[in-house]
Amino acid sequence: MNDALVFGLTLGKILAIAVPLIIAVAMYVWWERKVIGWMHVRMGPNKIGPFGLLQAFADVFKLLFKEIIVPTNANRFLFFIAPMLSVVPALAVWAVVPFDHGLVLSNVNAGVLYLLAMSSLGVYGIILAGWASNSRYALLGSMRSAAQMISYEICIGMALVTVLVLSGSLNFSAIVEAQAGGKGLFDWFWLPLLPMFFVFYISGVAETNRLPFDVAEGESEIVAGFHVEYSGSAFALFFLAEYANMILMSFLVSILFMGGWLSPFQGWHFGPLSAPGWWWLFAKFFFFASSLLWLRATFPRYRYDQIMRLGWKVFIPISIVWIFVAGIFKYFGVVTIGH
Repeated sequence: MNDALVFGLTLGKILAIAVPLIIAVAMYVWWERKVIGWMHVRMGPNKIGPFGLLQAFADVFKLLFKEIIVPTNANRFLFFIAPMLSVVPALAVWAVVPFDHGLVLSNVNAGVLYLLAMSSLGVYGIILAGWASNSRYALLGSMRSAAQMISYEICIGMALVTVLVLSGSLNFSAIVEAQAGGKGLFDWFWLPLLPMFFVFYISGVAETNRLPFDVAEGESEIVAGFHVEYSGSAFALFFLAEYANMILMSFLVSILFMGGWLSPFQGWHFGPLSAPGWWWLFAKFFFFASSLLWLRATFPRYRYDQIMRLGWKVFIPISIVWIFVAGIFKYFGVVTIGH
């Protein structure tokens, strides 16, 4: 196989993931507005396209045609690089996310380490956006957001350690296979790692700057956060990264703790319902992705000191304790891994 063919196949695989992901972001925005509309007893988008489905695309075109206004004393190079530093890692991380058995772009053994490396790079985009704007409001907002993201990345990393202890692998596909067994959903890691399941889920909400942790935007304040000086397509890239990360976190919760593409009825002899498949992963993803919208429509925003206290004084001590608990489970064989 020549190099051109290999390049073409690889590019095709990348587009097969990236294009549906970008479309999924648009549909997710529409779904968010509809869900919150229903919860607030109002209509939501319903004018553009059937059921308002084209509203998200209309918003994208509106942003693309808006002028990008650059502050006079801003660093132009870093000002435009910052959105790219947010969105590129948010898309690149999907290279190691499996959708079914063998259905993954790169089935690397160190997939979890790659995930942590890529997801950590998004912080640089936020910091540079605040600094390059040459605005005190943007700089303070970027430092506040970066401190929150770094704090909850520690919690996410510790939650991942407990999963790695039980599965014995850094490969996402192997982690899913480690949850296979004859007891269906009771073989999944959510049960022995229940506190870490909630730590990972809530930390994922904070990591993506979503309510009740959205101090990055601060909609009730005078100005927004790190992106206050951005407009047009540059502004849209930050939210493309945010919603792509929300979709990613929903997939990761499903893969790491809820059995991925495994059936909740595996081993229960329920016929086709007991068979694993990508549809189970997407059903779990849809549940967790919708729950993020439910949180936004329900809870008020935390104060910044409450957010930091929750991460450093509650989640991190729980995580340290549960790493030892997971080790005890593994050593004494309390949790049966795989078949």
